[in-house]
Amino acid sequence: MVKSDKWIKRMALEHKMIEPFEEEQIRQGSISYGTSSYGYDMRITGEFKIMNKISDGTFIDPKKIDDNLFTSVKVDDFIILQPQTVALAKTVEYFKIPRDVITIAFGKSTYARCGIIVNITPFEPEWEGFATLAVSNISSMPVKIYANEGIAQLLFLGADEICMTSYADKKGKYQAQKAITTAKI
Repeated sequence: MVKSDKWIKRMALEHKMIEPFEEEQIRQGSISYGTSSYGYDMRITGEFKIMNKISDGTFIDPKKIDDNLFTSVKVDDFIILQPQTVALAKTVEYFKIPRDVITIAFGKSTYARCGIIVNITPFEPEWEGFATLAVSNISSMPVKIYANEGIAQLLFLGADEICMTSYADKKGKYQAQKAITTAKI
């Protein structure tokens, strides 16, 4: 069952599920973020790891990421993401997911209409941390990506039963991440 805005507010305020937490949806002059009817629109910071375009036969191995494949960028307001480019970004919000909840995230339609795809894996039960998001520009034109504004909506799905093994139980490799984190095994 999808959790409502009332549940999200209660969990965020009483159990620090989302910090910092915006109780209402903020829209004025920005790409919206904060609590929505059945989800939470999360933001990204001005920290990015932009994947370099290398044409010398170099490839990406998800089992062994070479940090030289990325350029770290910090901005106050926005970056311009070039066509066919991927950037990793970190959420403004720190999440603590309850044991009986899993999340699904969707990129904001405002960005999707510009050719921006946001890929986020589910936040498993008892995962916590700043999420690392992959932001891809699949368009043929550069696109402006705003820091500290909405990038994706997170839906919270409640389970009928508590899971046997949570992300914390299995000591997941991305547990409590504080920075943009590339692939690990």
